[in-house]
Amino acid sequence: MNGGINTMDNYEISPSTIAIIPIEKKKVKVIEEDNNYIVLKSTNEIINNSCKFFGSSYIGRHEGTKYLTGINYKAPIIIEETNEIIFFPTSSPRYENCCWISLKHIDKYEKELENSKIIFKNGINLSLDISFGSLQNQILRSNLLRSIIRD
Repeated sequence: MNGGINTMDNYEISPSTIAIIPIEKKKVKVIEEDNNYIVLKSTNEIINNSCKFFGSSYIGRHEGTKYLTGINYKAPIIIEETNEIIFFPTSSPRYENCCWISLKHIDKYEKELENSKIIFKNGINLSLDISFGSLQNQILRSNLLRSIIRD
């Protein structure tokens, strides 16, 4: 981890991106393997811009997930195929408090009272306002998507 958190106007998801967490309307915290950033965009803007950076759009990626898996609500999406960059939302992406989590960085996850905690492979812990069952379901759906694109 670096000492300070850099503020940026724009951000593209990369293989080292772990999570995108909203702070306020146009301000999110991006957690990477070795850095944290404050980005002056909404989570949806970062997701959509990152999809466009890799040649599609959020709508296109969402439609792809729906076509491949039948999942429509709180659907995981493929940001980029070759590096298997798959992110899933913690709630409906229409809500401002929706976080986006990278599937491949998750080591394990646990129940915490009414919420859940994700332990990432680099040792970072993230407590989320999501039920354990809902988190487990999102991870299973994301793994289904990953399995389909591998085949």
